[in-house]
Amino acid sequence: MSPPASPNTPEKKAREKIDALLEQSGWVVQDRAEMNLTLPAVAVREFALAKGHGFADYLLFLDGQPVGVCEAKKTGTPVRDVEVQANKYVRGVPPELDTDRKDLPFVYISTGDETAFYNLLDPHPRTREIFTFHRPETVREWLSADTLDAWIKLSGGFFTAADDEKPSTLRARLRAMPPIVLPGLWPNKVQAVTNIEKSMFDDRPRSLIQMATGTGKTLLAVTTLYRLIKFGGARRVLFLVDRANLGEQAEKEFQAFRTPDDKRKFTELYGVQRLTTNTIGASSKVVISTIQRLYSVLRGEPVLDPEAEEGEAFDSDEVERREPLPVVYNRSVPPEFFDVIFIDECHRSIYSLWRQVIEYFDAYLLGLTATPAKHTYGFFDQNVVMEYPHEQAVADGANVDFDVYKIRTEITAKGSTVQAGRGVMLGYRDRLTRKTRWEAPDEDVSYEAGDLDRNVVAVDQIRLIVKTLRDKVLKETFPDRTEVPKTLIFAKDDSHAEDIVKVLREEFGKGNDFAQKITYKASNAKPADLIQSFRNSYFPRVAVTVDLIATGTDIKPVEIVMFMRTVKSRVLFEQMKGRGVRVIGKDELRAVTPDAKAKTHFLIVDCVGVCEAKLADTRPLEKSPSVSFKALLDHVASGGTNDEYISSLAGRLARLDKQCGPEERQRIAQVSGGLTLSQLSTALLHSVDDDVQVDAARKKFKLTAKHEPTEAQLKEAAKPLKLAATKALMGAPALRMLLVDLKQKFEQVVDTVSIDRLVEKDTGYGPEAKKRAQALVDSFEKFLAGNKRELDALQFFYSVPHRKRLRYADIKALADAISAPPRSWTPELLWQAYQTLERSKVRGASAGRLLTDVVSLVRFALHKDDELVPHADRVQKRYQNWLAQQANKGRTFTDEQQRWLDMMKGHIAVSVEMATDDFDLTPFVEKGGLAKATKVFGKELPAVVRELNEVLAA
Repeated sequence: MSPPASPNTPEKKAREKIDALLEQSGWVVQDRAEMNLTLPAVAVREFALAKGHGFADYLLFLDGQPVGVCEAKKTGTPVRDVEVQANKYVRGVPPELDTDRKDLPFVYISTGDETAFYNLLDPHPRTREIFTFHRPETVREWLSADTLDAWIKLSGGFFTAADDEKPSTLRARLRAMPPIVLPGLWPNKVQAVTNIEKSMFDDRPRSLIQMATGTGKTLLAVTTLYRLIKFGGARRVLFLVDRANLGEQAEKEFQAFRTPDDKRKFTELYGVQRLTTNTIGASSKVVISTIQRLYSVLRGEPVLDPEAEEGEAFDSDEVERREPLPVVYNRSVPPEFFDVIFIDECHRSIYSLWRQVIEYFDAYLLGLTATPAKHTYGFFDQNVVMEYPHEQAVADGANVDFDVYKIRTEITAKGSTVQAGRGVMLGYRDRLTRKTRWEAPDEDVSYEAGDLDRNVVAVDQIRLIVKTLRDKVLKETFPDRTEVPKTLIFAKDDSHAEDIVKVLREEFGKGNDFAQKITYKASNAKPADLIQSFRNSYFPRVAVTVDLIATGTDIKPVEIVMFMRTVKSRVLFEQMKGRGVRVIGKDELRAVTPDAKAKTHFLIVDCVGVCEAKLADTRPLEKSPSVSFKALLDHVASGGTNDEYISSLAGRLARLDKQCGPEERQRIAQVSGGLTLSQLSTALLHSVDDDVQVDAARKKFKLTAKHEPTEAQLKEAAKPLKLAATKALMGAPALRMLLVDLKQKFEQVVDTVSIDRLVEKDTGYGPEAKKRAQALVDSFEKFLAGNKRELDALQFFYSVPHRKRLRYADIKALADAISAPPRSWTPELLWQAYQTLERSKVRGASAGRLLTDVVSLVRFALHKDDELVPHADRVQKRYQNWLAQQANKGRTFTDEQQRWLDMMKGHIAVSVEMATDDFDLTPFVEKGGLAKATKVFGKELPAVVRELNEVLAA
């Protein structure tokens, strides 16, 4: 007990503050003489305890029963200095109080300015600072909780027996979580969930998860929260963002999530509420909110302007100089309202401007970011539970790598001077209204590069950059595309974005839908709708933004990120750059960019020198872009351990893996001993990781943590690491040869040295084009003649009469042989060559090619057909002729038989043959398979199949 408080003493002032804190939290404060325990929640001052235990400054009663104590101290007293004294009080329950509790569970220590708490029901009670006292209804809920044994049995936990004598606490339940079984989840996410739960097992109040952009941080959060709710018994959790569109994304992730155990939707099990008003539903288990709205809720404001949730200020340098926002108690949302808070994109200045809003809550804080800043590490007590950087994500196939293309102009670098003179006019545009007046300058007007697009708009500078994008960048970096890849341009401000959009539409000769401004001030549509269109629709092809899409927003199809503004913050630059790293499936990409084959990397177009400003921590894995892929493989094959070469090889293997299909991956596994390109890339990257090499040196030379290894020690320790990582490539020449072949197959040489000239009168299929086509046709026909005994498919075509029926596997083998390096021929290329030479005899040149079109190419090359037509067209013609012949013979088919015949014809068109086992495939199996076909045709089925194969196949 503190000394009796005299008027106006520090002790007296402290108790007045503590009385107010207790009362606002729902406790009735009374003196011992006026004690009325019929009230539900009472804090009795200076209560006499059992002999030898003194007086409790405040004894807390709930429903007539003592539940805790509060020790009061004057302002400035370190709260942990009082723990021993408080422990004495909780053991001193006087015998006249009718209670089964020998020790009181809840302990508070307060000076009125600082309040701390610990719970003796926890496995390892630990003092923690809290905003104020917990509400009586919260304490009542804690005391009525299931025992740990009952909870585990109810939740399906791992342990078979546990404490069954006292209520379980969140911290007790977190130490009894079942093993992590998350099938189908990326290994990095499983590791992250494991590390988060270990941190909470150790009762670390704050944990930081650093994962590269695009690697599924929100999915990780949903997975973690599901386990914390189901097995940890978290009462209510908060997913906190600072932009409304990020909240919408998170809500969709919760809605799409299916639980790993019974595959039910998260939203079927638990209520998920994204706050769009200032009222939190009583049944909401998960609350998604912007921190702006949460602050508004705590202030008791009835409504919030939605524009306040569009956090432009987070990327402003002014934020750091503003005072933190004041926070006051809200009885509807008390500090214990949430048990766990996930803070998305926690790298931002959220911790200076909004820190007190977060620290209001007595909850575990879990931070998610791709780019932690120094203050981020500090806020989370340096407790980094997971680090998964961009380089590792690329090696694992969770991110794509990037290349940088620089555009430089004189005005961008130096500014310009407009000389006053006759006829010279300058425009002066109002920043707000954009209304422009024109007048002649009285004197020369000079401006520097820093004035561009803020104080000065140099229209031709914007136009030149856009022209360079159109005429140079796209042609050199995406030479096989006719569609403009999805491009995201960062502008300096809304007015600059407006200027860029105008020039883009003009120079590309497109309409409004081609390029759109997506900023907070865009008035033609909601920003969320514009982002949705950019993500999922063909239009717009180009989005121009300031910072709305700078962080967190998931737009996977983006293949170009273009900087027309400088960035001072390393963290912001990394986040902006991260808009391009996301992986996307081939079909999903083609849905918005039809002529794309795969997203193997993305392109940064740097118009302002931001990539040279040493702001970014992550660099491309590609450290030696001028060294050929074969040279890199030869380097490691000969035992080379150059760090830059190994890093470059890791990046190129990761990129090659993106281009491989199931068949290529199977071929790689056959010659690599089961290893994947992703595993090889990861091993290489691991071997050149600075931290890994330092750890190896410490172990090898038995260095303490105080001693850094020398360069010589690092080099000696790192060499075995790199040799072990390259061993799989060193000992597998067949693998190296295959990788080189695949690389040649997937990538063509881009010649930027030769000068291209267009002669209008000879445009079209001129003599040179025909000469090249003739050389290709001659080589193809020579190949056929030279391999007629090696390839079964060619044996079929060259034998007359045919000795056996042509099989799909034979055609597949022939197609592989044709497309293998050094030939690298494709059906499209061969078809185009024949069309160049004999246009009148070639049909379907612009159509997509099927594998079976190789049959048509071979038949035409061997002069067995007079026309080169798609195989499917020839099968269709033969089928119609066969049906007519059957009708002439008086043979008829029922409608059902006709439908089955049509399906068999379609199958032969794409597969060359029809076998009995094929009835187990689509579309036959959906119609009843072999059993149904037998029922439809009876005993004639084998004869019908044989006849169709003979008539329709090659």
